[in-house]
Amino acid sequence: MKLALMRPSEIREMNESERERALKRFQYDLIKERGTIAAGGSLKNPSRVRAIRKAIARIKTINNEIRRNR
Repeated sequence: MKLALMRPSEIREMNESERERALKRFQYDLIKERGTIAAGGSLKNPSRVRAIRKAIARIKTINNEIRRNR
């Protein structure tokens, strides 16, 4: 997966269920990455954790924008 996981324009084009699915997937990926770190493992790409966190924040922000504008 690319480091720039999702652009805001891509997220806005998704419908609500697709955004929720993407959010769950990123949350699962973040848990896996943090589990690897907690187990004492090393990550191939440590900056991926930050990118996943940013993607989660983007999705949540856009979800809130859409809900406020309804």
